[in-house]
Amino acid sequence: MTRRGLLSGAGQAALGLGMLGALDLQPVYGAQNGRAAHDYGVDFGEEALVPGRVSVQDKLNIALIGCGGQGMSNLNTFMGRKDINVVAVCDPDAKRMGKAAITVDDKLDQTAAQIKDYRKVLERKDIDLVINATPDHWHALVAIHACQAGKALFTEKPISHNILEGRQMVNHAAKHNSVVQVGTWQRSLQQFIDAVAYVRSGKLGKINLCRAWKVQDPNAAVMGKEATKPVPADLDYDMWVGPAAFVPYQENRCHYKFRWYFNFAGGMTGDWGVHMMDTILLGMNKTDDFVMPTKVMSLGGKFFTGTDDDRTTPDTQIALIEFPGWMLQWEVHVGNTKTGPNALAGSATTGRDHGALFIGSNGSVLVDRSGWSIFDAAGNPVEKPAAIDTGERLNGLPAHVGQLVAGTKTKAVMRSNIASMFKTTTVCHLANLAYQAQNVLHWDAAKEIVTNDKKAMNNLSYQREYRKGWTLPKA
Repeated sequence: MTRRGLLSGAGQAALGLGMLGALDLQPVYGAQNGRAAHDYGVDFGEEALVPGRVSVQDKLNIALIGCGGQGMSNLNTFMGRKDINVVAVCDPDAKRMGKAAITVDDKLDQTAAQIKDYRKVLERKDIDLVINATPDHWHALVAIHACQAGKALFTEKPISHNILEGRQMVNHAAKHNSVVQVGTWQRSLQQFIDAVAYVRSGKLGKINLCRAWKVQDPNAAVMGKEATKPVPADLDYDMWVGPAAFVPYQENRCHYKFRWYFNFAGGMTGDWGVHMMDTILLGMNKTDDFVMPTKVMSLGGKFFTGTDDDRTTPDTQIALIEFPGWMLQWEVHVGNTKTGPNALAGSATTGRDHGALFIGSNGSVLVDRSGWSIFDAAGNPVEKPAAIDTGERLNGLPAHVGQLVAGTKTKAVMRSNIASMFKTTTVCHLANLAYQAQNVLHWDAAKEIVTNDKKAMNNLSYQREYRKGWTLPKA
């Protein structure tokens, strides 16, 4: 049988766990590699993208858990480095897992073991770092178990399905001194870094209102009505559902589309809010130890898709989030790419499909993934920033990954460290929690509880009961 034959299907058993016991596999990345320390925010390890040979002792052994689109994007970025070995890929969908293994073979000429159960991946002593690109309802368990297993971790956003899960992720990372980078790579994208620095400089004067938004494409918003179907032969659906409440299989709520169901995720507020509201929080605080909100309200519904649609998260949502001394307006709706909030009335700017806007007494700053702009109090553009490099390095993911790879040795604080990203994710969860509770919620940040509506904390964005067989570890 050819190597590709082994990877693609019938020969998968030959790469299973049975043969692993016969191998004396040892970690190849450790203190002996002599890699110099990297200061936070200075060296992201991008030099490792340069082609060349690296000794075995200098290579980091990694595994991918979750082989969907986001997982493969992350894996391809890791494989773009010269200091990476891909040891294993993991997914309850054998078809996706097989494709991931073929990609590793094509790009690195390496055979990655295919392992359906992520716990078997974490048991392996030859794996230094895992990529957690599972659906949102799996993020907490995989991340906590990775910390317990002593692995460095790249975990996708939002870090958790709900607030209580996020708290336990932070606690376990601290307990085990884990190196964790959250996949909010906008923090490693230069225009966001520059825009945040400008806002922090105080040049905008008093900022009492900020806006952040995301417009969803109509084709992606509609789930339609589907009947339950037989589970595809390649998918272990029971494992895919995992700790979430069990619902019969439907194609329109599995894989990518899980995002639009509160049982599995947080809708557009969890998916993009954690990017755009994070930028606002970075700008409005001098450090990433954010001051948290005191009140949150949110209204919306399925105004575009209508009630005859299986999605449970709103396609239209506006949240008002009150912080000490200022407010944030978060908006989600369905439309074309030019139907974002008109950033500055009377200015030449058009609507954008996503953005973060800081409105000050002296002017405003608008930033999105296309760049950033500064406007005076009248809405006129001023101090045009230097042109953004449109090459590959415009994507902050390589820099984000590079800092993590360096940090596995140096234990440096990650740019998207889990303690900071827990705060951003909690703000997103609070917006959804207020929507679910249909109430203005008063938030006690120190105790991490709602003080005026205790019943609100029974909703999915605050906590959930784990399905039998699964337990959220407490630290």
